[in-house]
Order: sequence, then C-alpha cells, then structure tokens
Amino acid sequence: MIQVKRVYEPPTPDDGTRFLVDRLWPRGIKKEDLRVDQWVKEVAPSDALRLWFAHDPGKWNEFRRRYFAELNSKPDVWLPIVDVARQGNVTLLYSARDTQHNNAVALKEYVEKRLAARGR
Repeated sequence: MIQVKRVYEPPTPDDGTRFLVDRLWPRGIKKEDLRVDQWVKEVAPSDALRLWFAHDPGKWNEFRRRYFAELNSKPDVWLPIVDVARQGNVTLLYSARDTQHNNAVALKEYVEKRLAARGR
C-alpha cells in the first residue's frame, strides 16, 4: 500500500517506510521531530516545474505529464521507493496545503503504475 500524508499529520503504525518527497524541507518542522526514514529530494519536481505549477489545479494534468517525463529520465531516484513498496507499506510525505494537487499525489500514481508494470 502506498499512501500520501502531509508532514504535519502524526505518524501511524501502518505508515510503513516514510519518504519525504519534497525538494525543500517543510517549514516549521525540526528534523528531529519528523519521523522520516528517507528524504528523497531528488524525486521532487524540478524547481522550474514546481514554480510553473504553483499548485494551480488548472495546470494539474500538464504538471503530471511534465513531472512524469522528469521521473522517466531519472529512474535511480524513484526505483528505491518501488523496491520498498514491493515489500511493505510506503508513505509519501509532502508539505503542500493542497491535498489533491501536489507532487506526492502524482508520484504515488507514477509509482503504482511502475509496480503494476513490473508485477508486484
């Protein structure tokens, strides 16, 4: 199971391995206070894409297309997430206020497609 959570939500026992998938450290959270197994900032969208998107729901489909193209060009950054997801639960942590249109939601879709293509 892959789930997404805001970094401000408390961890739960079913979180499994927790990956922070933002390029920037979340505001207002000390590193020692965030239970995170791995910070994979390289898996986040490029700064240019993040700034262009600006969490505009009208740009969501195009954002996903561009983000997936970025991910396709660097499998070494997302394959570890796929590998862990094959073995157990994974939680993708993000800090955006928009819970429906953010890189963690898009990354979850991307990783689930890779899992299905490789046959869990």
